[in-house]
Amino acid sequence: MTDGAAVETRSDTPPEARPDTRPAKIMYVAEATAHGGRDGYISSQDGHIDLRVAMPPQMGGDGNGTNPEQLFAAGYSSCFHNALVLVGRREGYDLTGSTVAAKVGIGPNKQRGYGLAVALSVSLPVLDQDIAAKLVDAAHQVCPYSNATRGNIDVTIVLG
Repeated sequence: MTDGAAVETRSDTPPEARPDTRPAKIMYVAEATAHGGRDGYISSQDGHIDLRVAMPPQMGGDGNGTNPEQLFAAGYSSCFHNALVLVGRREGYDLTGSTVAAKVGIGPNKQRGYGLAVALSVSLPVLDQDIAAKLVDAAHQVCPYSNATRGNIDVTIVLG
């Protein structure tokens, strides 16, 4: 699902050996409601989101709307980029021109359900590869999406 050299893939560390990444204090709560599942609409409590949801053609739908995987990709890439900027700033680096793109794949799993896989493509054009890799690793520890998915789904990070 990615091109380039992978910086990190998910850990197979058993759940009992993973650090506790749950929030000590809730600072903000997002609220959204789905109507009609994958063929309906979604809205946020504050009115900022009001979107049609549709199955992609690859899954038998008409594709005339967004889908949960696109929303997850948007959320993860935005959150990871913010974590990257945060750790870069802490270390004194300028991340001007940096970007994070996410690909979220969905498919059947062995338990007769569905699973996700994520590929994050990170671009840090003004930094050398070693420094960039260290910042990406640090951001992967800070990002709430990374913490939530760690050990649950395959996440590959490619630094390009």
